[in-house]
Amino acid sequence: MEELAYLNSLNAREGLQWVSRRFTQVRFSTSLGEEDQAITHLIASMQLPVQIFTLDTGRLFQESYDLLHLTRQHYNIPLQVYFPNTEQVENYVQQNGVNGFYNSVENRKQCCHIRKVVPLQRALQGAEVWVTGLRQSQSANRGTMQRAVWDAEYKLIKYNPIVDWTDTQLHDFIEMNKIPINVLHKKGYPSIGCAPCTRAIMPGEDVRAGRWWWESSAKECGLHATVIKQNA
Repeated sequence: MEELAYLNSLNAREGLQWVSRRFTQVRFSTSLGEEDQAITHLIASMQLPVQIFTLDTGRLFQESYDLLHLTRQHYNIPLQVYFPNTEQVENYVQQNGVNGFYNSVENRKQCCHIRKVVPLQRALQGAEVWVTGLRQSQSANRGTMQRAVWDAEYKLIKYNPIVDWTDTQLHDFIEMNKIPINVLHKKGYPSIGCAPCTRAIMPGEDVRAGRWWWESSAKECGLHATVIKQNA
C-alpha cells in the first residue's frame, strides 16, 4: 500500500498534516498520557481537522478527569468522550463483583473489553485513519510497531506519529511547549489507566509494570492487540 510507505517516511508534523489533507475521517484516540498530550498539542497548534476522543471507563483517576478538563480549556478544542454500555457494565458487575477483574486474566480482559474496546468500536465507526500515541519504547510488545500500518480488524490505517520518539525526545517536547500532563506522572505513574488497575512503579521496574500489576500477562487491554500481533 503506497500510502503506508509514504506515511512511514514522514515525521510527526508532516504525517499529521498529510493525513488531514488526504482523508476526511481522521480520529485520534487519547488516553491523556504524555504521548497523547504531545499529539494533542500538535493537532491543536496546527489547527488540523482531526477528531479527538477519549474513553471514560468509569474507573479513571480523578487526576485524569482534571487533566481532561484542563486540556479542553488549554487548547480550546472539542474532545469527545465515549462511555461503556450501561447494561453490559451492570451485567458484568452482577456476575463478577465490582472488582471481579482481580480474580482472573479472563475476567480482567472481559472488563477491559466492555469498558474500552466496545466504546472504541463506536468511536471508530466510519473512520479512515486512527491516530494513536503508541511508541516502540513503551514495552517489548510494542517494540516492532511501525509508524503506519493497516489495521485488519477496524479496516483503517492506524497511524502512530511519534512511534520512534525516545523518552528524552518526548519529555523535552512537553517541557519546551509547556504541555499540560497528568500530575500522577510526577508520582511514579509513567503509564496511567483505570485507578484500581494502576499503581506507581518502583525504581528499575518496566514502565508498564504498574498496569495490572497482579498479572504476569502481556499487559495489554485489547485496544491495540491486533496490530501488535500483525507487527510481531
